[in-house]
Amino acid sequence: MSTRDEEKAAAARKSLEYIQPGMVVGLGSGSTATLAIRQIGEQVSRGLKIRGIPTSKNSQALAQSLGIPLLTLDDVDAIDVTIDGADEIAPGLQLIKGGGGFLLHEKIVAAASKRLVIVADQQKKVAELGRFPLPVEVVRFARAPVRRKLQAMEANPQLRSGSDGRPYVTDEGNFIFDCSFGSIPDPAATARELKSIPGVVEHGLFLGLASLAIVAGPGGIEILTV
Repeated sequence: MSTRDEEKAAAARKSLEYIQPGMVVGLGSGSTATLAIRQIGEQVSRGLKIRGIPTSKNSQALAQSLGIPLLTLDDVDAIDVTIDGADEIAPGLQLIKGGGGFLLHEKIVAAASKRLVIVADQQKKVAELGRFPLPVEVVRFARAPVRRKLQAMEANPQLRSGSDGRPYVTDEGNFIFDCSFGSIPDPAATARELKSIPGVVEHGLFLGLASLAIVAGPGGIEILTV
């Protein structure tokens, strides 16, 4: 296992401290969240009684294979805690998420959670958001006009492709533009502008949602709060 993988595993392991018996747990997506789901599955096999709500078909399939009982958002009023990863973490727990393509479900689950715990390795920490391409999910019908709007924002939008070379399709059947801003000095203003574009379903700026971030590095675990 590489050093970075070890850091991800350490962050995922630490996140288990925020899960208590009887909780409804949001199950995130991405490499570090996947490690957390596997560790949750181990605890369930040892008798931990929790129920999960996955943020993607991939997370759902993994949780089912591990014997984690699952619910949907129709079954609960709120999620007690969600464990998820991030592509960038800036001061104030401003996040970019959605590199894996599941930003819409991830944001819905995060907004329904009493606590969102982010797990990551130290490479995800940044002074300012924007180096990682910001995913913007759009309905297929609006692909061309949304692209023009994003170009006007100097976002350099690139339609995401799947492994087959065709446009990547999200779990809800939408497309994703990866937008290379380079720097996002005012994430809140950028978020408002993106949401004002007809055809934009959601974007990967997660602002005011995370409760804390568990960041693992060579020096150990760092807990980031707002």
